[in-house]
Amino acid sequence: MNVQTPPDKLTADDYASDQEVRWCPGCGDYAIVQAMRKTLAAIQAPKEKTVFISGIGCAARFPYYMSTYGFHTIHGRAPAVATGVKLANPELDIWVISGDGDALSIGGNHLLHVLRRNVDLQFILFNNEIYGLTKGQYSPTSKLGTRSPSTPLGSVDSPVSATKYALGCGARFVARSFDTHKNLPAVLQRAHEHRGASFVEIYQNCIVYNDGVFDAFTQKAAAKSQQLNLEHGKPMIYGDDNEKGIVLNPMTLRLEAATIGENGVTEANVLVHDETNRALASMLVELDSPDYPHPMGVIYCDPAPTYEAAVNEQIKDAIEKGPAPDINGLLRAAPTWTVER
Repeated sequence: MNVQTPPDKLTADDYASDQEVRWCPGCGDYAIVQAMRKTLAAIQAPKEKTVFISGIGCAARFPYYMSTYGFHTIHGRAPAVATGVKLANPELDIWVISGDGDALSIGGNHLLHVLRRNVDLQFILFNNEIYGLTKGQYSPTSKLGTRSPSTPLGSVDSPVSATKYALGCGARFVARSFDTHKNLPAVLQRAHEHRGASFVEIYQNCIVYNDGVFDAFTQKAAAKSQQLNLEHGKPMIYGDDNEKGIVLNPMTLRLEAATIGENGVTEANVLVHDETNRALASMLVELDSPDYPHPMGVIYCDPAPTYEAAVNEQIKDAIEKGPAPDINGLLRAAPTWTVER
C-alpha cells in the first residue's frame, strides 16, 4: 500500500480541490479564491480542521474549490449552520462565504445574530451589487438608479452598506478589500487572527451583469487617489503624491478630505488610524461618496469573549453543579404528564 505523506509545508496549490473552477470567465471570484489559498498557505491552516460553509449564489460554489471540509447550505442560512458547527466542534476553523444577496436579503437576520453573538469564525461577503446567479436582478447593495430585469426603470431603493450593517450588529472586526487588491490575503489573514466574528466585505466585479461598477476606485490609475489604505497607528494619507489626508472637522465632528498644505492643513492635522476606535470606524464607513476615498483594510478590531466559549463554559458549569441527568429514564418516560398546581 502506497501511503503519501503530506509535505512539510503546504503551498497555495495544496488547498485547491480537484474540482474544475466554474465561474464566468473574468469573474472576480477567481482572484478571491486564489487570495484565500495564499492566505491558508501563509498560516499553514490544517486542512482537516478547516471548514468552508456557504449559502446560495455564485460565491456559494467556494467550498467545492477548496481542498478542505465544506458545506454548501441553503439560502441565507450559512451563519446558522456555521454557528452549530462551531458549537459542536470549537476546534474547527470556520470560514463563511456569502454574497450580498445571500447575506443581506434573506440572510440578513442570520448575519445579525452571528455577529452580535461573536461566534469565532470569518464571514466573507462578496459584494458585486447584483444578483449574479439568478441573472442580474438588483440586490440590497445595488446603487440608486441600477437598471436590472427587476428594476427596468432604475432602482429607487436606498442601498445597504455592508460595513455599516456589520458595525450596527455589534461586529468586533470589520474590514474591507476588493477582489484584485494586492493586500487581500493580508486582510484575510488578519480576519483569521482575530478571535471572534470577523466580517470582511470584498468588492467583487461581476463581469456579466454589473461589469465595472467599482472601476472608479479599483482601477490601477485611480488607486492612489481613490483608495484609503488603512494601517493601525499610521496617518490616513492618500493621493497620487500623498498630498491628501483625512481630517476631523471640529465644528461638524465629521471626517473630511483635505489637501495638505492648503487652508492651514498640515500633516499634523491628519488623523491617525486607530482600529480599536468604534466611533472612528463608524465615521470611516460613511466615506462612500465620490468626494472621498474608499477605506480599505481593517476598519475596526476590538476583540471580546466569544459565543461558543461562553456556551461551553455554561454547559460545563451546569454539569458540575447539578446531578447527572437520567437520559435513559427520560427516553422511556410516559408520553404525557400532569402539571399540578
